[in-house]
Amino acid sequence: MGLIDIEMFATLDLVGQAPGGPDEDPAGFPFGGWQAPLMDEVSGAQVGAAYEDTDALLLGRRTYDIFAAYWPHYEGDEDNQIATLFNSVPKYVASRGKPDLSWAGSTQLGPDLAKAVREIRDRHEHVKVVGSLDLVQTLLREKLFDRLDLWVHPVVLGVGKKVFDGGTVPTNVTLLDPPEASPNGIVHLRYGLAEGTPATGDMSAPDRGVARGG
Repeated sequence: MGLIDIEMFATLDLVGQAPGGPDEDPAGFPFGGWQAPLMDEVSGAQVGAAYEDTDALLLGRRTYDIFAAYWPHYEGDEDNQIATLFNSVPKYVASRGKPDLSWAGSTQLGPDLAKAVREIRDRHEHVKVVGSLDLVQTLLREKLFDRLDLWVHPVVLGVGKKVFDGGTVPTNVTLLDPPEASPNGIVHLRYGLAEGTPATGDMSAPDRGVARGG
């Protein structure tokens, strides 16, 4: 069985909407492209390294349309690893509509998303979910992911779609690697799905060493 990895960019208040550009998801959101002024070489290298061994992409309709309009026509550096990867691996699209699947290697998933994602996991070793905030909400709710790479950016927007929203269920995760900070203050956090649900306790209990307030 392969791995489902979610790649997500978020603000300090965990807004994940439209990091890449103003036209990405503009409805009622004035900060499209908030990520661009904060990117630096270190965070860029981290993102590139996260795609190593990827053999399939799992995308929501909006992200797929943006990628399909850009990457097949890419005319930049011939050695661009992301362009080569995205154009060569299978692309699976979660959509209730009828997307244009002219990008080579593209397939639309069936109506039973959870079943389709499990089948993809069985078919591939390392499936990458990029952007696709609505799709991510479903994967988090169904616990259909194995790893979450979260890049937290030093900006607070106070408005926009959140990463953990839309019915996210109580879930345990474990930190897989030490956090890494870039020069511009972007913090890379890598979590893995863990068993069980969050436990509760009492910080004022004797074994916690915290005195009760008077």
